[in-house]
Amino acid sequence: MTATTLATAGERTWRRPSPVPYLRYGAGKLGGAAVSLLAVLVTGFFLFRLIPGDPVRTMTGGRPVSAEQLAAYRREFGLDLPLWQQFTDYCGKALTGDLGTSYQFRTPVLDKITEALPNTLLLTGTGFVVYTLLGVFLGTRAAWRRGSLSDRVHTGLALTLYSVPSFWLGLLLIIVLSVGVGPLPGLFPTGGMESGGKEGFAYVLDVAHHLILPVLTLVAVEYGQTLLVTRSALLDEMGSDYLTTARAKGLRDDLVRRRHAVPNALLPTVTLVFINLGRTVAGVILVETVFSWPGLGGLFYQALSVPDLPLVQGLFLFFAAAVILMNTLADLVYPLLDPRVGRA
Repeated sequence: MTATTLATAGERTWRRPSPVPYLRYGAGKLGGAAVSLLAVLVTGFFLFRLIPGDPVRTMTGGRPVSAEQLAAYRREFGLDLPLWQQFTDYCGKALTGDLGTSYQFRTPVLDKITEALPNTLLLTGTGFVVYTLLGVFLGTRAAWRRGSLSDRVHTGLALTLYSVPSFWLGLLLIIVLSVGVGPLPGLFPTGGMESGGKEGFAYVLDVAHHLILPVLTLVAVEYGQTLLVTRSALLDEMGSDYLTTARAKGLRDDLVRRRHAVPNALLPTVTLVFINLGRTVAGVILVETVFSWPGLGGLFYQALSVPDLPLVQGLFLFFAAAVILMNTLADLVYPLLDPRVGRA
């Protein structure tokens, strides 16, 4: 066997997956996603009806309201109907894209989601890109220098931050970097997305200034998982014969890592990237609430306090759909990266 053959024997070669097994595999995953979404639709309706409080009385703001007015409000929002009829109406409308009308804003729920979505995507998208790149980079270096001081420091810090609640870390950053501690002055805004009264490039800088602490919180809490998965996958590859042969051929260590080891170790990380993307969109509620960021997370917290049932249900469905969609995409992409997956 030649040296070239040995060098590539352990590497996964990309082959187009067979169409029929892949279509069968993809249909199964899409069917599972549809069932999961239906389960979320049913769960969301009944779950939020357990929240204590009367949304109609909350909407009146504690003002004296007659029984006739309360009854009129309940008729307006369909709260006087039997629960089974409310459920069938909700499911029928949701399947056509109608998520109902918000109690407190008196506007369609879908419009409120569309209005707040860009702000959430700005926050989660920025955090996602930063913590994914940082996790892959540090995970690769930690695995390649296994047992070194830098490996122990990065791994220990990642495990520590990954176990820290995001809301607690966000509050800590506000105290230290926004309010200021001792001689250390406050450097960043305590919350919000903008200061107001600015336009053009000054507005962009102002939004970026407000974005730093929420993104820092997301990155600190989330990068550790990517680091640990990348490190573990790369450690599994490092004992392979093709890497030993590549080194024996005189290839530089960093070249062996970049061209041979890392590409083969990234399959679990690619899956994690898709899953994290959906999970980050759904899990940003606490971060947005702590930093008063005007996105979907802050809107969800505001809707829960009423409770604004159509808005809460719509947001719950949107968050769950984001996670289900990203998980399904990960399942569909994986066989394209490794043809052994989904083979019938």
